[in-house]
Amino acid sequence: MPLTPPPPVTDRAPSDPPGGLAPEHSGTFDAALGDAELLAARAALGQGRWQSARSLLLHTGDEWDRRGHRVTVLAAGPGAHSLAGQWLLAEPGSADAATLLALALVHRALRGEGDPEHARASCRTAAGLAPADPTPWLGLLLLARALGPEAELTAAFKELRARHPEHHHGHHLLIAGLAERPPGGPESHEAYDTAERAAAEAPADSPLAVLPVVAYAERHRVLAAAGLAPAVPGPAPCAHWTGPRARRVLRAAFDWWLEWEHDEHPRRHLDLNHLAFAMSAAGRPAEAAALFHRIGPHATRAPWSYTGQDPSAAFHRARAHALATG
Repeated sequence: MPLTPPPPVTDRAPSDPPGGLAPEHSGTFDAALGDAELLAARAALGQGRWQSARSLLLHTGDEWDRRGHRVTVLAAGPGAHSLAGQWLLAEPGSADAATLLALALVHRALRGEGDPEHARASCRTAAGLAPADPTPWLGLLLLARALGPEAELTAAFKELRARHPEHHHGHHLLIAGLAERPPGGPESHEAYDTAERAAAEAPADSPLAVLPVVAYAERHRVLAAAGLAPAVPGPAPCAHWTGPRARRVLRAAFDWWLEWEHDEHPRRHLDLNHLAFAMSAAGRPAEAAALFHRIGPHATRAPWSYTGQDPSAAFHRARAHALATG
């Protein structure tokens, strides 16, 4: 079974230490990751109006990474299942409404407020209404990642990947699950192999180039939970991030970022946070500082929560150290 996820933390960061974020950077840990249209639709949904969500998803179309990101964030809001149900009553057969309802029920199940089987059935209903859309399968993948069994994780990922081979969120979930399997050696693990294979098979400009770094971060989470890795980032490099394979992975991912980073990718800030975490843990403050400047206010809970620390404290400590020494 997957490890228990870290407890949630507030969406607003505390006051920052010297070298930390400015007070106006209130987007820290906001799952919307700076998507202005998504922020507006989420606010409207929070006020009981689903029409903005309808327009947003209609406009998003088949940009599958963006659609998955937007649906997931909208679905996490309180009352999203009720409003999606209202939308579906108003427009029976709407694939967008059915998908939002399914993901909202997934979030309710993950919070222990709803029936996982009902959520799974809703995801399959939505998948039937939109056969080409990987988003309902993302819902099933989220359930399988949190609740198991592992066979459902790989089955849902297979269906998702058949619809969008480069699905960003889906690959992250798969790698997180694989990272919990026993290692084959000090620098050998199925999560590393799978991530590097996915990066190699993707187009040169694909954000999956950062996936091998994500695999190392997920393994760090597992090792830290078992007491086999120190709480980092800190002032001293961590051995997990300084071996030959880790150095190669970090160099390749950082070089990709310098050449190919896409400002328009909806989950780019998650990749930037993984890279900043990795460079901080590897004792490379100059590279980390460049990444922290690029991140701006968009800190993400993962991977800063992976060492068992409060993610806000871990992020701000690593950022201050990188900016002071990088």
